[in-house]
Amino acid sequence: MPVRNEELRHLKEMLVNMDALVEKSIKDSIHSLTDRDSDLARKVIDKDKQVNTLDVRIDEECIRLLALKQPMGKDLRFITTAMKITTDLERIADNSVNIAERALELNKEPLLKPYIDIPRMREIAQGMVRDAIDAFINEDKRIATDVIMRDDEVDELNEYVLKELMFIMTQDPSTVFRAMKVSYVSKYLERIADHATNIAEMVIYMVEGRIIRHMSPEDIDSAIQ
Repeated sequence: MPVRNEELRHLKEMLVNMDALVEKSIKDSIHSLTDRDSDLARKVIDKDKQVNTLDVRIDEECIRLLALKQPMGKDLRFITTAMKITTDLERIADNSVNIAERALELNKEPLLKPYIDIPRMREIAQGMVRDAIDAFINEDKRIATDVIMRDDEVDELNEYVLKELMFIMTQDPSTVFRAMKVSYVSKYLERIADHATNIAEMVIYMVEGRIIRHMSPEDIDSAIQ
């Protein structure tokens, strides 16, 4: 018995709902830091349960479809990709929780320096997550490729932030605790971008049936022409 369009639509809707929760957790976690809003940080931590619940529900639905419908071809790639995507979304949410936890710690201390590059990293990384899921829903390999290309922007910002924090620590050892916590936040955002890249790579596999992990950006662009 083939997978019905209604079943695939329901699966997409659950993924979109999970993505909305995850994107909000990214945004709110950074705002809890930049706005020094510890109550918001606690809300991010508490709402992680909702993401975990959706993660389980989507996996259960995918397993049901695989077991009862025995899909093949495009439907099989869609369902197995959905299962993998939820894992990355759940880990993105975990990184947002980590940011919120660091915010709780940093909000108790004097501000180290104005947050300039961290919000920019958040904006890019969150956009990558949003576009990666959009690429999945619309089976759009060009959007997926664009997500992969943007990962370098986050990597470069992360490197800049770490260098700046290292300089601050060498100039004033009393800042080490705060600087290390901020460096963790930068690293968590870099990991979020990596998970978005993973999703985009899976979308290209779903659409093209081609595995592009470990390819250079130039090779990826050529491979999907």
